[in-house]
Amino acid sequence: MGIKERQERDREAVRRAILDAARDLFVTEGYQNVSIRKIAERIEYSPAAIYGYFASKDDIFFALAEEGFRLLGDPGDAPRRAQLEQLPLVERVRANFLRMYEFSREQPQYFALIFLDRSVPRISREYERFAFAREMKAHIVEGIQGCIDAGEFPASLDPVVATRALMVGILGVAALRLSERLAPGENADHLASDVINLTLAGLKSGVALQSRTAACALDQPVINAQAS
Repeated sequence: MGIKERQERDREAVRRAILDAARDLFVTEGYQNVSIRKIAERIEYSPAAIYGYFASKDDIFFALAEEGFRLLGDPGDAPRRAQLEQLPLVERVRANFLRMYEFSREQPQYFALIFLDRSVPRISREYERFAFAREMKAHIVEGIQGCIDAGEFPASLDPVVATRALMVGILGVAALRLSERLAPGENADHLASDVINLTLAGLKSGVALQSRTAACALDQPVINAQAS
């Protein structure tokens, strides 16, 4: 290994250490309560050294959020994507939202940081950086539109509102599980399936939805006082 390659490897190792330490601190102490100095102390570096990798605490958050959304989208799982395409239209919708719940189980820290912490910066500030996340959400909306076009859902259904309803429901179950607010003996996995099944059944029945088309739920934390 040459000197340049070794330097790049060492630099990436430090960057990884910064992100891992920041993620742990943001989740356990809350984003607003963590400083660059505290992150530096966790990895035994100076604050000045941290700034050599990230311009600000916000920049660290955006890097973590980008990682989280890519893990949610699971872009490297080609077999799963191929399997998904073989499912009936409504089952694809179901699988997409179950994947969101599975993400909260597999990556609870990323989930909590992106969707639960009210003090983190708005992801919409980094519009270009998160284009892939908006594309992911658009793909889900297109899946629901496909169900409408096929007659599985009523023609009057707004696919964006339907996406929002399903997303809020499944994220709510995930938040209950992570915050340990479930009743004794209650199974979060079963509750997640029930929420999806009930919502899909309601959409199929033609239940009137009062909501109107909303901003992309992936542009900002879901549980946010300003987003209600």
